[in-house]
Formats: sequence, C-alpha cells, structure tokens
Amino acid sequence: MKRVASVIQLSTDNYEKYKELHKAVWPDVLATIKKCNIQNYSIYYLNGQLFSYFEYTGNDYEADMEAMAQDPMTQKWWDVCKPLQSPYENRKPGEWWSEMEELFYLE
Repeated sequence: MKRVASVIQLSTDNYEKYKELHKAVWPDVLATIKKCNIQNYSIYYLNGQLFSYFEYTGNDYEADMEAMAQDPMTQKWWDVCKPLQSPYENRKPGEWWSEMEELFYLE
C-alpha cells in the first residue's frame, strides 16, 4: 500500500463553496476513485490550505492516476473544483496538488 498526502491552497472566499461541493461528491467520481484503487481518502482544511490523504492499494499508481485523469466525469468535477484552488508555485512539473514527503509513520 502507498500512502499519499498532498496540499494545495484554497482562499477563504472559496471555502464555503468547496465545502458544499464535497458534501455531495458526484457518485460517478466516487466510483472512479475506488476503481483506481484509492481508499481511506480524506481532505482537511486549515487557514487557506487543503490537506488530502489517501491510501493506494493497486499495482500501478501512474496508470491508475492516468485512468482517473481521463475519466470524463472526473474531468468535469475537476473543472468545478480547480478554479477554487491555488496550487503552490514550487510544485513539481505536472502536479496540481503538491505531493508531500512522508517523514514518519507508526502503524
């Protein structure tokens, strides 16, 4: 299993809309997330920052992330969510959310 944590900025002006969107994530988007071997997915908010965490249980992370990115309903969901977010300038090429380095884990 691969644990993935990432961050992105969210202005306080967009907080309520983002929160409302995530109270009712589209069922097709949720199905794609599960189909792409993601579980225990959470998003947290604090002071203009979103933090996400999920566990990847598949065998080919890059292929599953590409499959998710190609899903038409997921693309529409991102079209709604992305304008509310502000990625970090120092993110890696190709990233929207900045993936974080795991420094500690206790099972």
